[in-house]
Amino acid sequence: MTSLSKRLARTALCASIAAACCIQPGLADEAASAPQATSIAPPWQHGENNDALARGFEFTEPDADNLADFHGDPQHPALALYVGGNYFFAMAPLVHAFEKRYPEYRGHVYWETIPPGMLVKQMENGGTITVGNMTWTVKPDVYLAGLKAVEKQIERKLLTAPAVPYVTNTLTIMVAKDNPTHIAGLADLGKPDARLAMPNPEFEGIARQIKASLAHAGGDALVKTVYDDKVKDGSTRLTHIHHRQTPLWIMQGKAQAGVTWQSEAMFQEQAGHPISHVDIPAADNTTAIYAGAVTAHAPHPQAARRWLDFIRSPEGLSIFEQYGFKPYQANHAARASASTS
Repeated sequence: MTSLSKRLARTALCASIAAACCIQPGLADEAASAPQATSIAPPWQHGENNDALARGFEFTEPDADNLADFHGDPQHPALALYVGGNYFFAMAPLVHAFEKRYPEYRGHVYWETIPPGMLVKQMENGGTITVGNMTWTVKPDVYLAGLKAVEKQIERKLLTAPAVPYVTNTLTIMVAKDNPTHIAGLADLGKPDARLAMPNPEFEGIARQIKASLAHAGGDALVKTVYDDKVKDGSTRLTHIHHRQTPLWIMQGKAQAGVTWQSEAMFQEQAGHPISHVDIPAADNTTAIYAGAVTAHAPHPQAARRWLDFIRSPEGLSIFEQYGFKPYQANHAARASASTS
């Protein structure tokens, strides 16, 4: 492992952990009875999402020092992917299958899974990012997010046409295992005593779909209750990285429920974490279309095109389907909301 990789592995208080460290008054008893932090804190995949072959000294403290949304060796990658965090858990099997098809990339794929809006900010800064005390630069070859988000960045010339859609996803309500607080649907999120973890509209595109679904279920009044009144009184906590913070806060007893993509809840359940979900009826749900595009001035354009072809292949789609994603069908586009966090 290179010296930079070693330092990466030793640095940065993960944003999701930092945001979750302060327990709100009145939640101490629940937090005390939650599983130990080392068993529930990310990273959650036991190193499987690290594509580096030579890892050197292994050092990760899940509740203190980890870089859960940064994967692989940042020095001289042969393919660099900026991926919206919604399917961080699917990336390891996708990369492994991709490398089996193209062995020349084995051990040389780097990817990030922070929210798409933050990935755009990183692109605007030349691929440079700072996490904790560490700063590094990796310029992306592919940007993957919601279809509208991808199309927007094509218009801004950060990406090159065409936008390539590949799968769809729907919303769910993530709750603790066995749903002890008996959340039955979106309307229950408006109850004064319901403590929520909800994506922040300022950082995460999923908030737009959530607001649309809340409006379907309970009108503008429910949207205002969840995203205004309850934020002001502290019973809704806003996330920066919902795919990490929402399940972590629920497992720590800091929240009772939060709206996420159904694939994220399925991963937590498959991982054996004390997480469950409540289905949202189709009439109130929102469908997101995931898409990608080659970045402008991509360092590895051939690798970028190969990746976009692979994730639309039967092999790539079969991996997505394990987490509840559905293959994109063009005739569904008119009914789907096309942006995601």
